[in-house]
Amino acid sequence: MIEVSDKIKEKLNQLPQLTGIYKMLDAKGNIIYIGKSKCLKKRVKSYFVDNPKWEKVKKLVLFIDDIEYVVTDTHLEALLLECQLIKKIKPSFNALMKNDQNYVYLKVENYNKFNALSVVHQREENTYGPFRKRYTLLNIITALKSIFPLIKKNGIYEFEYHIMPSPMDEESFNKNKTALLEIFSDSSHMDTLISVLENKMEEAAAEYKFETAAKYRDIIQGLYHINNGIWRYKDLMSKDILLKIPTMNGHKLFFISNGNILAKKLYSNLKNEDIEHFVKESYAIKASISSIMDEKADIDFRDILYSEIISLPQEMVHIISLG
Repeated sequence: MIEVSDKIKEKLNQLPQLTGIYKMLDAKGNIIYIGKSKCLKKRVKSYFVDNPKWEKVKKLVLFIDDIEYVVTDTHLEALLLECQLIKKIKPSFNALMKNDQNYVYLKVENYNKFNALSVVHQREENTYGPFRKRYTLLNIITALKSIFPLIKKNGIYEFEYHIMPSPMDEESFNKNKTALLEIFSDSSHMDTLISVLENKMEEAAAEYKFETAAKYRDIIQGLYHINNGIWRYKDLMSKDILLKIPTMNGHKLFFISNGNILAKKLYSNLKNEDIEHFVKESYAIKASISSIMDEKADIDFRDILYSEIISLPQEMVHIISLG
């Protein structure tokens, strides 16, 4: 049976059944965990049950001496505030989002006799990303080596599968490089390569070469991972978006441009003229600010925005423009 102090019991009773973020503090006042929920009371109480779902929770509750919370108007704001605070405070029990400077890029290398692709930590020439997991990217690179050299002829990518990576002379390496740059710079070329790989996989399976077919499958999955990392936010970054999200106190408007929330405002009784005025004000803000990006940090915020936007009902999401 979990022993809960009177102090914690009082905090649990005070928690509202509202959307927001919560902070777990230790006896020294350090924030050791930050989370978010659509119902703060229900979520936080779930940490203090006899058999919590996660092993991490069993360890975390031993250190909790106090609980703080912030109520937000929308789930989107709770998600973004959680991300912002985790990056700033870096609580010891949070695993995700706090180490964004360790995110990496995929680089297409110049001729070096050994590696056509590498993983680097900073944006350089011929780099793509960023990606969160270095280890995943390294595994994808290892898998891709089995089909190098990759050469394009008559609009089709040609290659042979090798159990061991095949060495490339400078001419083959540079043709391979040209193909990779094309594939990573245009999702339609990536689709062409994936289509060829799928045909190769089906042929291998038909010939009972199941191990080879599995290798092709792994390469295809790796390319989807890369493609997602490069192009997932293309629409989000290229459009101005108005979100109209209902709240307990009316509706909240959000203006999103270049993958960032530039303006937001709560209306108790939203009218069409309010929306028109909000959009005009938002475009004025857009015109007055300069875009300063931290690619590695921004990927988490954009992931939140993207995931939330595609989950919202269509009537809450509007592509907008002036003129």
